Amino acid sequence: MISKQIQAAKKPRTHDTKREQRRTIFRQWLRIAWGLLVFAFGVHLTIYANIGLAPWDCLGMGVARQTPLNYGLAMTIIAVMVLIVDLLLKERIGYGTIIDALLTGNFVQMFNTLNPLPDNQSLWLGGAAMLIGFVFMALGMYVYMKAGQCCGPRDALLVGLGKRMPNVPIGAVQIGLWSVVLLVGWLLGGPVGIGTLIGTVGAGAVMQIVYHWIRFEPRNVTHKDVVEVTRILR
Repeated sequence: MISKQIQAAKKPRTHDTKREQRRTIFRQWLRIAWGLLVFAFGVHLTIYANIGLAPWDCLGMGVARQTPLNYGLAMTIIAVMVLIVDLLLKERIGYGTIIDALLTGNFVQMFNTLNPLPDNQSLWLGGAAMLIGFVFMALGMYVYMKAGQCCGPRDALLVGLGKRMPNVPIGAVQIGLWSVVLLVGWLLGGPVGIGTLIGTVGAGAVMQIVYHWIRFEPRNVTHKDVVEVTRILR
C-alpha cells in the first residue's frame, strides 16, 4: 500500500517535469528565432556595406557562374553539402539547424527590403557597417547556440572543426575556414572585393573578441538533436 502511494505521488511530478521540459524547448525555439534575427541583421549590414561579398556568398556566386544554377539554388546545394560534412564530422543535427535553414534567409531579405537608407557609396562607411555587422552576427550566433538545439549547417561545421583543434581559438578556426571557402569561390570566378578580404579576417577576429568579452566558448555547449527533442515533445 505504501509503495503504491509513493508511485502515485511520483506520477504528477514526472508529468510536471515533462511539461516543464516542453516549455523549455519552446522557449529555446523562441531564443533561436531571436538569435537568428540578430544574426540576419548583422548579415544585412555586411550587404549594405557594399564593399564586397562575404566568402560564403562569393562561393555561391562562383558556383552559379560555373553551372546552370542561379545564386539561390547554388547556396541551397552548398548548404546541403556542408550538412553532409557536418554528419561526417559527427555533428548533431537539431531543430536549431532546421529553424536556421527556414528563417535566416527570410530575415535577411526582410531587412534588405525594409532598409530605408540609400545604397552606400562610401568605403569608410562601408567598412564601419561591415565591422558592426560582424558584432551582430557573433552575438546572434551566441544567442541561438546557447539554446543547445544544434547550429546551422555552416556554424556546425565551424564548431566541428573547432572541436578537432581544441587549442586553436575559435576565431582563428573561422578565419581558416572562411579563407578556404573564399579561395574556392575565387577559383570558381566569384567576385572578390576589399570587403571580402575584410570579412575573411575580420569576422573571425571580431567573433573572438566578442566571445572573449562575454566569456562564451561554443565548443562547450551541449546540444540536443532532433531525436532527443522529439522524444521529449512526444
